[in-house]
Amino acid sequence: MTRESAADLLVLHAVRVTGFGDTPVIARRYGLDPAETKEMLLDAEARGWVAYSSFAGDGGWSLTEAGKAENERRLAEELAGTGRADEVHDVYRTFLPLNAILQRACTDWQLRPADGDRLAVNDHSDPAWDAGVLHELANVDRALKPLADRLARVLGRFRGYDTRFSSALARAQAGDGGWVDRTDVDSCHRVWFELHEDLIATLGLTRDGS
Repeated sequence: MTRESAADLLVLHAVRVTGFGDTPVIARRYGLDPAETKEMLLDAEARGWVAYSSFAGDGGWSLTEAGKAENERRLAEELAGTGRADEVHDVYRTFLPLNAILQRACTDWQLRPADGDRLAVNDHSDPAWDAGVLHELANVDRALKPLADRLARVLGRFRGYDTRFSSALARAQAGDGGWVDRTDVDSCHRVWFELHEDLIATLGLTRDGS
């Protein structure tokens, strides 16, 4: 049976996976009520778990170290309660090779080695090169769906990663290349980054696998 997370955990976790976002962004991440989200963020701030800051005119919430520890404590408790931690660990092991493909594809989207300059910027003047990158992302897209389905059957908050990735890829395939790697839209890279962060937070790991 799928485990659904408590709203206050979803708020704290939304701050974790998005990295930095204002109250509406945090509320939208899991479809929560904005007013209730604001109250839970203020409560978390009072407990020292989140902090609000502004930079270059943009303001948003981020986790403190205490908030990260609390988030991971509650995620571990939640996962243990499902009795299906092995399933999530198994998905993560399958995820890692796909992560390497995704990272390489995003690098190839940004760089196209040229004679004498292996770090030459990809100016997207070579349609065959870009098509190869989109083909790799399509392979990742196909592999992601069964993994997302497995995760969502354990923890409901994993729903949607596959559809978000597919939507971003479709936009890129339609000619808007920013949907491959932009950080200010729900691009393939951003969706994948959030999924990776979600998995390592849930399993109590770091990005190097430790």
